[in-house]
Amino acid sequence: MFMRKDSGEKGEKTLICKRVRGIKPFIVMDVLERAQELERAGENVIHLEIGEPDFETPEAVKNAAVEALRRGETRYTHSLGTRKLREAICEYYERQYGITKLDPDQVLITSGSSPAFLVGMGTLLGPGDEVILTDPHYACYPNFIQFLDGTPRSIPVLEEDGFQYRTEAIRKALTPKTKAILINSPANPTGNLLDADRMAEIAQLGPMVFSDEIYHGLVYEGRAHSVLEFTDNCIVFNGFSKQFAMTGWRLGYLIVPRPLVRTMQKVLQNFFISANSVAQAAGYTALTDPSVEADVQRMRETYNRRRKFILRRLREIGFGISVEPTGAFYAFANAKRFTTDSYSFAFEILEKAKVGITPGVDFGPGGEGYVRFSYANSMANITEGLRRIEEYLRNRS
Repeated sequence: MFMRKDSGEKGEKTLICKRVRGIKPFIVMDVLERAQELERAGENVIHLEIGEPDFETPEAVKNAAVEALRRGETRYTHSLGTRKLREAICEYYERQYGITKLDPDQVLITSGSSPAFLVGMGTLLGPGDEVILTDPHYACYPNFIQFLDGTPRSIPVLEEDGFQYRTEAIRKALTPKTKAILINSPANPTGNLLDADRMAEIAQLGPMVFSDEIYHGLVYEGRAHSVLEFTDNCIVFNGFSKQFAMTGWRLGYLIVPRPLVRTMQKVLQNFFISANSVAQAAGYTALTDPSVEADVQRMRETYNRRRKFILRRLREIGFGISVEPTGAFYAFANAKRFTTDSYSFAFEILEKAKVGITPGVDFGPGGEGYVRFSYANSMANITEGLRRIEEYLRNRS
Protein backbone atom coordinates (compact mmCIF):
# COMPACT_ATOMS: atom_id res chain seq x y z
CA MET A 1 0.00 0.00 0.00
CA PHE A 2 1.38 3.36 -1.03
CA MET A 3 1.44 5.91 1.80
CA ARG A 4 3.20 9.23 1.32
CA LYS A 5 4.83 10.66 4.43
CA ASP A 6 5.91 14.23 5.01
CA SER A 7 9.54 14.82 5.84
CA GLY A 8 10.02 15.45 9.52
CA GLU A 9 13.74 15.93 9.89
CA LYS A 10 14.72 18.00 12.92
CA GLY A 11 16.96 20.22 10.83
CA GLU A 12 14.09 21.12 8.56
CA LYS A 13 11.84 21.92 11.50
CA THR A 14 14.32 24.43 12.88
CA LEU A 15 14.95 25.95 9.46
CA ILE A 16 11.36 26.28 8.22
CA CYS A 17 9.06 28.79 9.89
CA LYS A 18 6.12 27.58 11.96
CA ARG A 19 3.60 29.19 9.60
CA VAL A 20 4.70 26.99 6.70
CA ARG A 21 5.29 23.85 8.76
CA GLY A 22 1.60 23.92 9.66
CA ILE A 23 0.46 23.56 6.04
CA LYS A 24 -1.16 20.19 5.46
CA PRO A 25 -0.70 18.29 2.20
CA PHE A 26 -3.33 18.55 -0.50
CA ILE A 27 -4.06 14.82 -0.62
CA VAL A 28 -5.69 14.83 -4.04
CA MET A 29 -2.30 15.90 -5.41
CA ASP A 30 -0.66 12.98 -3.59
CA VAL A 31 -3.15 10.68 -5.33
CA LEU A 32 -2.51 12.32 -8.70
CA GLU A 33 1.27 12.14 -8.31
CA ARG A 34 1.15 8.46 -7.32
CA ALA A 35 -1.12 7.82 -10.32
CA GLN A 36 1.45 9.49 -12.54
CA GLU A 37 4.17 7.24 -11.09
CA LEU A 38 2.04 4.21 -12.00
CA GLU A 39 1.53 5.58 -15.50
CA ARG A 40 5.27 6.04 -15.97
CA ALA A 41 5.63 2.38 -14.99
CA GLY A 42 3.26 1.42 -17.81
CA GLU A 43 -0.08 1.21 -15.96
CA ASN A 44 -3.28 2.62 -17.43
CA VAL A 45 -4.92 4.83 -14.79
CA ILE A 46 -8.37 6.43 -15.04
CA HIS A 47 -8.40 9.88 -13.41
CA LEU A 48 -11.56 10.61 -11.44
CA GLU A 49 -9.68 12.44 -8.68
CA ILE A 50 -8.70 15.77 -10.16
CA GLY A 51 -11.03 18.75 -10.51
CA GLU A 52 -9.95 20.11 -13.86
CA PRO A 53 -12.12 20.50 -16.99
CA ASP A 54 -11.19 18.04 -19.71
CA PHE A 55 -12.33 20.46 -22.42
CA GLU A 56 -10.14 22.74 -24.51
CA THR A 57 -10.32 26.47 -23.86
CA PRO A 58 -12.86 27.92 -26.35
CA GLU A 59 -11.29 28.77 -29.69
CA ALA A 60 -12.30 32.45 -29.55
CA VAL A 61 -10.50 32.80 -26.21
CA LYS A 62 -7.31 31.25 -27.57
CA ASN A 63 -7.49 33.48 -30.66
CA ALA A 64 -7.87 36.55 -28.44
CA ALA A 65 -4.64 35.68 -26.66
CA VAL A 66 -2.78 35.25 -29.96
CA GLU A 67 -4.10 38.59 -31.20
CA ALA A 68 -3.04 40.28 -27.96
CA LEU A 69 0.47 38.93 -28.43
CA ARG A 70 0.57 40.19 -31.99
CA ARG A 71 -0.55 43.64 -30.83
CA GLY A 72 2.33 43.64 -28.39
CA GLU A 73 0.20 43.53 -25.23
CA THR A 74 3.05 42.03 -23.22
CA ARG A 75 3.69 44.71 -20.63
CA TYR A 76 2.48 45.29 -17.09
CA THR A 77 -1.16 46.27 -16.85
CA HIS A 78 -2.80 48.43 -14.20
CA SER A 79 -2.31 46.75 -10.82
CA LEU A 80 -6.08 46.22 -10.49
CA GLY A 81 -6.24 44.73 -13.99
CA THR A 82 -7.20 46.16 -17.37
CA ARG A 83 -10.13 48.51 -17.24
CA LYS A 84 -12.04 46.72 -20.00
CA LEU A 85 -11.83 43.35 -18.23
CA ARG A 86 -13.03 44.85 -14.95
CA GLU A 87 -15.92 46.53 -16.77
CA ALA A 88 -16.78 43.23 -18.46
CA ILE A 89 -16.92 41.47 -15.08
CA CYS A 90 -19.31 44.13 -13.77
CA GLU A 91 -21.51 43.69 -16.85
CA TYR A 92 -21.39 39.91 -16.41
CA TYR A 93 -22.61 40.18 -12.81
CA GLU A 94 -25.40 42.48 -13.95
CA ARG A 95 -26.50 39.99 -16.64
CA GLN A 96 -26.28 36.95 -14.42
CA TYR A 97 -27.49 38.28 -11.06
CA GLY A 98 -29.11 41.66 -11.70
CA ILE A 99 -26.41 43.48 -9.71
CA THR A 100 -26.25 47.04 -11.03
CA LYS A 101 -24.25 48.78 -8.31
CA LEU A 102 -20.76 47.45 -9.06
CA ASP A 103 -17.99 49.85 -9.92
CA PRO A 104 -15.08 48.47 -12.01
CA ASP A 105 -12.73 49.80 -9.35
CA GLN A 106 -14.21 47.24 -6.93
CA VAL A 107 -12.89 44.43 -9.17
CA LEU A 108 -9.29 43.32 -8.64
CA ILE A 109 -7.74 40.96 -11.21
CA THR A 110 -5.36 38.30 -9.92
CA SER A 111 -3.22 35.47 -11.30
CA GLY A 112 -5.82 32.83 -10.43
CA SER A 113 -8.25 32.57 -7.55
CA SER A 114 -5.62 31.33 -5.07
CA PRO A 115 -3.77 34.68 -5.09
CA ALA A 116 -7.20 36.29 -4.72
CA PHE A 117 -7.64 34.41 -1.45
CA LEU A 118 -4.21 35.47 -0.25
CA VAL A 119 -4.93 39.13 -1.03
CA GLY A 120 -8.48 39.17 0.32
CA MET A 121 -7.90 37.15 3.48
CA GLY A 122 -4.43 38.61 3.99
CA THR A 123 -5.86 42.12 4.09
CA LEU A 124 -8.45 41.31 6.76
CA LEU A 125 -7.16 38.49 8.96
CA GLY A 126 -4.99 39.10 11.98
CA PRO A 127 -3.67 36.70 14.63
CA GLY A 128 -6.55 34.70 16.11
CA ASP A 129 -9.24 36.08 13.80
CA GLU A 130 -11.75 33.32 13.08
CA VAL A 131 -13.26 32.31 9.76
CA ILE A 132 -16.27 30.01 9.86
CA LEU A 133 -16.42 27.31 7.20
CA THR A 134 -18.28 24.09 6.56
CA ASP A 135 -16.89 20.66 7.34
CA PRO A 136 -16.35 19.18 4.76
CA HIS A 137 -14.83 22.05 2.76
CA TYR A 138 -12.35 22.73 -0.04
CA ALA A 139 -9.09 21.36 1.30
CA CYS A 140 -7.03 24.54 0.91
CA TYR A 141 -9.32 26.90 2.88
CA PRO A 142 -7.89 26.13 6.34
CA ASN A 143 -4.35 26.39 5.00
CA PHE A 144 -5.00 29.87 3.61
CA ILE A 145 -6.49 30.96 6.93
CA GLN A 146 -3.77 29.46 9.13
CA PHE A 147 -0.98 30.71 6.88
CA LEU A 148 -2.31 34.22 7.53
CA ASP A 149 -2.40 33.62 11.33
CA GLY A 150 -6.16 33.25 11.36
CA THR A 151 -8.15 30.42 12.90
CA PRO A 152 -10.50 28.23 10.85
CA ARG A 153 -13.65 27.30 12.75
CA SER A 154 -15.44 24.39 11.10
CA ILE A 155 -19.15 23.68 11.39
CA PRO A 156 -20.26 20.14 10.55
CA VAL A 157 -22.78 19.93 7.71
CA LEU A 158 -24.86 16.86 7.02
CA GLU A 159 -25.22 14.62 3.98
CA GLU A 160 -28.99 14.46 4.32
CA ASP A 161 -29.11 18.26 4.31
CA GLY A 162 -27.11 18.46 1.09
CA PHE A 163 -24.04 19.51 3.11
CA GLN A 164 -25.55 22.99 3.52
CA TYR A 165 -25.01 25.35 6.41
CA ARG A 166 -27.74 25.62 9.00
CA THR A 167 -27.96 29.27 9.96
CA GLU A 168 -28.58 28.50 13.62
CA ALA A 169 -25.36 26.45 13.78
CA ILE A 170 -23.42 29.44 12.43
CA ARG A 171 -25.09 31.76 14.92
CA LYS A 172 -24.04 29.52 17.82
CA ALA A 173 -20.45 29.48 16.55
CA LEU A 174 -20.09 33.26 16.36
CA THR A 175 -17.62 34.79 18.80
CA PRO A 176 -16.07 38.26 19.21
CA LYS A 177 -13.17 36.91 17.12
CA THR A 178 -15.33 35.92 14.14
CA LYS A 179 -14.08 37.93 11.18
CA ALA A 180 -15.90 36.22 8.34
CA ILE A 181 -18.14 33.38 7.22
CA LEU A 182 -16.92 31.48 4.16
CA ILE A 183 -19.45 30.08 1.69
CA ASN A 184 -18.83 28.07 -1.48
CA SER A 185 -21.76 27.45 -3.82
CA PRO A 186 -21.65 25.30 -5.91
CA ALA A 187 -19.36 23.58 -3.46
CA ASN A 188 -16.19 21.58 -3.70
CA PRO A 189 -16.21 18.65 -2.81
CA THR A 190 -19.97 18.10 -2.71
CA GLY A 191 -21.28 19.79 -5.87
CA ASN A 192 -24.25 21.11 -3.88
CA LEU A 193 -25.73 24.61 -4.03
CA LEU A 194 -26.55 26.79 -1.04
CA ASP A 195 -30.24 27.69 -1.01
CA ALA A 196 -30.97 31.36 -1.67
CA ASP A 197 -32.88 31.77 1.60
CA ARG A 198 -29.99 30.35 3.63
CA MET A 199 -27.51 32.58 1.82
CA ALA A 200 -29.69 35.59 2.57
CA GLU A 201 -29.85 34.61 6.26
CA ILE A 202 -26.09 34.14 6.45
CA ALA A 203 -25.56 37.55 4.86
CA GLN A 204 -27.50 39.15 7.72
CA LEU A 205 -25.64 37.50 10.59
CA GLY A 206 -23.15 40.36 10.94
CA PRO A 207 -19.66 39.17 9.96
CA MET A 208 -18.31 39.71 6.47
CA VAL A 209 -19.08 36.90 4.01
CA PHE A 210 -16.29 35.39 1.91
CA SER A 211 -18.03 33.88 -1.14
CA ASP A 212 -16.12 31.47 -3.37
CA GLU A 213 -18.03 31.54 -6.67
CA ILE A 214 -15.50 29.73 -8.85
CA TYR A 215 -18.00 27.05 -9.96
CA HIS A 216 -20.66 29.52 -11.06
CA GLY A 217 -21.65 28.80 -14.64
CA LEU A 218 -21.56 25.04 -14.00
CA VAL A 219 -25.07 24.50 -12.61
CA TYR A 220 -27.49 21.90 -13.99
CA GLU A 221 -30.63 22.34 -11.88
CA GLY A 222 -31.78 25.56 -10.24
CA ARG A 223 -29.37 28.49 -10.33
CA ALA A 224 -26.41 29.77 -8.38
CA HIS A 225 -26.80 33.01 -6.43
CA SER A 226 -24.05 35.52 -5.80
CA VAL A 227 -23.77 36.79 -2.25
CA LEU A 228 -23.79 40.28 -3.78
CA GLU A 229 -27.53 39.82 -4.30
CA PHE A 230 -27.95 39.93 -0.52
CA THR A 231 -25.22 42.13 0.97
CA ASP A 232 -22.39 44.54 0.24
CA ASN A 233 -20.53 43.30 3.33
CA CYS A 234 -18.72 40.61 1.39
CA ILE A 235 -15.76 39.64 -0.73
CA VAL A 236 -16.39 37.56 -3.85
CA PHE A 237 -13.68 35.23 -5.12
CA ASN A 238 -14.02 34.05 -8.70
CA GLY A 239 -12.06 33.21 -11.82
CA PHE A 240 -12.05 31.72 -15.29
CA SER A 241 -10.61 28.26 -14.64
CA LYS A 242 -13.70 26.09 -14.27
CA GLN A 243 -16.48 27.66 -16.34
CA PHE A 244 -14.28 28.53 -19.31
CA ALA A 245 -11.80 25.60 -19.10
CA MET A 246 -8.93 28.02 -18.47
CA THR A 247 -7.11 26.42 -15.54
CA GLY A 248 -3.63 26.96 -16.97
CA TRP A 249 -4.28 30.60 -17.82
CA ARG A 250 -4.20 31.51 -14.12
CA LEU A 251 -6.77 34.29 -14.16
CA GLY A 252 -8.98 35.16 -11.19
CA TYR A 253 -10.50 38.15 -9.47
CA LEU A 254 -11.98 39.60 -6.31
CA ILE A 255 -14.99 41.88 -5.92
CA VAL A 256 -14.59 43.91 -2.73
CA PRO A 257 -16.25 46.78 -0.83
CA ARG A 258 -15.00 50.20 -1.95
CA PRO A 259 -13.23 51.04 1.35
CA LEU A 260 -10.93 48.00 0.90
CA VAL A 261 -9.85 48.69 -2.66
CA ARG A 262 -6.84 50.94 -2.03
CA THR A 263 -5.41 48.72 0.70
CA MET A 264 -5.72 45.60 -1.45
CA GLN A 265 -4.30 47.48 -4.41
CA LYS A 266 -1.14 48.15 -2.41
CA VAL A 267 -0.88 44.44 -1.66
CA LEU A 268 -1.21 43.65 -5.37
CA GLN A 269 1.34 46.31 -6.32
CA ASN A 270 3.94 45.00 -3.89
CA PHE A 271 3.54 41.25 -4.23
CA PHE A 272 2.07 40.61 -7.70
CA ILE A 273 2.61 43.81 -9.79
CA SER A 274 -0.23 42.81 -12.13
CA ALA A 275 -1.92 39.76 -13.60
CA ASN A 276 -0.80 38.33 -16.94
CA SER A 277 -1.65 40.79 -19.72
CA VAL A 278 -2.38 38.18 -22.37
CA ALA A 279 -4.58 36.12 -20.03
CA GLN A 280 -6.58 39.27 -19.28
CA ALA A 281 -7.21 39.84 -22.99
CA ALA A 282 -8.41 36.23 -23.24
CA GLY A 283 -10.63 36.65 -20.18
CA TYR A 284 -12.32 39.67 -21.72
CA THR A 285 -13.26 37.61 -24.75
CA ALA A 286 -14.50 34.76 -22.54
CA LEU A 287 -17.03 37.15 -20.99
CA THR A 288 -18.08 39.05 -24.10
CA ASP A 289 -17.91 36.79 -27.18
CA PRO A 290 -21.28 35.08 -27.88
CA SER A 291 -19.53 32.03 -29.34
CA VAL A 292 -17.90 31.36 -25.98
CA GLU A 293 -21.25 31.15 -24.22
CA ALA A 294 -22.31 28.59 -26.82
CA ASP A 295 -19.14 26.61 -26.05
CA VAL A 296 -19.82 26.82 -22.32
CA GLN A 297 -23.40 25.66 -22.85
CA ARG A 298 -22.11 22.58 -24.69
CA MET A 299 -19.75 21.89 -21.80
CA ARG A 300 -22.62 22.19 -19.32
CA GLU A 301 -24.78 19.79 -21.30
CA THR A 302 -21.94 17.27 -21.45
CA TYR A 303 -21.21 17.59 -17.73
CA ASN A 304 -24.89 17.10 -16.97
CA ARG A 305 -25.05 13.86 -18.97
CA ARG A 306 -21.99 12.61 -17.09
CA ARG A 307 -23.47 13.73 -13.77
CA LYS A 308 -26.64 11.74 -14.27
CA PHE A 309 -24.67 8.69 -15.38
CA ILE A 310 -22.13 8.72 -12.55
CA LEU A 311 -24.79 9.18 -9.86
CA ARG A 312 -26.74 6.19 -11.15
CA ARG A 313 -23.66 3.99 -11.43
CA LEU A 314 -22.27 4.92 -8.02
CA ARG A 315 -25.55 3.90 -6.42
CA GLU A 316 -25.53 0.62 -8.35
CA ILE A 317 -22.03 -0.12 -7.07
CA GLY A 318 -23.11 0.55 -3.49
CA PHE A 319 -22.06 4.10 -2.73
CA GLY A 320 -24.55 6.37 -1.01
CA ILE A 321 -25.78 9.75 -2.29
CA SER A 322 -28.68 11.21 -0.32
CA VAL A 323 -28.96 14.58 -2.07
CA GLU A 324 -27.93 14.75 -5.72
CA PRO A 325 -25.34 17.43 -6.53
CA THR A 326 -26.52 20.00 -9.06
CA GLY A 327 -23.35 22.02 -9.69
CA ALA A 328 -19.58 21.87 -10.27
CA PHE A 329 -18.37 18.45 -11.52
CA TYR A 330 -18.16 16.35 -8.37
CA ALA A 331 -20.06 13.56 -6.66
CA PHE A 332 -19.26 13.22 -2.96
CA ALA A 333 -20.25 9.64 -2.25
CA ASN A 334 -20.80 7.88 1.05
CA ALA A 335 -18.30 4.99 1.11
CA LYS A 336 -18.96 3.79 4.69
CA ARG A 337 -20.25 0.49 3.35
CA PHE A 338 -16.70 -0.16 2.15
CA THR A 339 -14.40 1.67 4.55
CA THR A 340 -13.93 3.83 7.63
CA ASP A 341 -10.55 5.05 6.34
CA SER A 342 -11.04 7.05 3.15
CA TYR A 343 -7.31 7.77 2.76
CA SER A 344 -6.31 4.12 2.67
CA PHE A 345 -9.37 3.27 0.57
CA ALA A 346 -8.48 5.85 -2.10
CA PHE A 347 -4.96 4.48 -2.46
CA GLU A 348 -6.29 0.93 -2.42
CA ILE A 349 -8.59 1.74 -5.34
CA LEU A 350 -5.69 3.41 -7.12
CA GLU A 351 -3.27 0.53 -6.63
CA LYS A 352 -5.72 -2.32 -7.21
CA ALA A 353 -8.30 -0.93 -9.67
CA LYS A 354 -6.05 1.69 -11.26
CA VAL A 355 -8.59 4.46 -10.75
CA GLY A 356 -7.82 7.76 -9.02
CA ILE A 357 -10.41 9.06 -6.54
CA THR A 358 -10.08 11.58 -3.72
CA PRO A 359 -10.43 10.56 -0.06
CA GLY A 360 -13.08 12.52 1.80
CA VAL A 361 -10.74 13.19 4.72
CA ASP A 362 -8.87 15.60 2.42
CA PHE A 363 -11.82 17.95 2.93
CA GLY A 364 -11.90 17.87 6.74
CA PRO A 365 -12.86 15.43 9.50
CA GLY A 366 -16.49 15.57 8.36
CA GLY A 367 -15.42 14.08 5.04
CA GLU A 368 -14.19 10.84 6.56
CA GLY A 369 -16.12 7.89 5.20
CA TYR A 370 -16.74 9.65 1.88
CA VAL A 371 -14.85 9.78 -1.42
CA ARG A 372 -15.04 12.36 -4.18
CA PHE A 373 -15.47 11.43 -7.81
CA SER A 374 -14.81 14.03 -10.50
CA TYR A 375 -16.76 13.72 -13.74
CA ALA A 376 -14.46 16.16 -15.52
CA ASN A 377 -13.40 13.29 -17.76
CA SER A 378 -14.80 11.61 -20.87
CA MET A 379 -17.86 9.39 -20.64
CA ALA A 380 -15.73 6.50 -21.91
CA ASN A 381 -13.20 6.97 -19.09
CA ILE A 382 -15.88 7.43 -16.45
CA THR A 383 -17.62 4.26 -17.64
CA GLU A 384 -14.40 2.26 -17.58
CA GLY A 385 -13.27 3.67 -14.26
CA LEU A 386 -16.52 2.77 -12.53
CA ARG A 387 -16.48 -0.68 -14.15
CA ARG A 388 -13.02 -1.29 -12.67
CA ILE A 389 -14.10 -0.13 -9.23
CA GLU A 390 -17.24 -2.26 -9.31
CA GLU A 391 -15.31 -5.33 -10.35
CA TYR A 392 -12.63 -4.80 -7.72
CA LEU A 393 -15.11 -4.23 -4.89
CA ARG A 394 -17.19 -7.23 -5.91
CA ASN A 395 -14.15 -9.49 -5.53
CA ARG A 396 -12.60 -7.67 -2.58
CA SER A 397 -12.16 -9.81 0.51
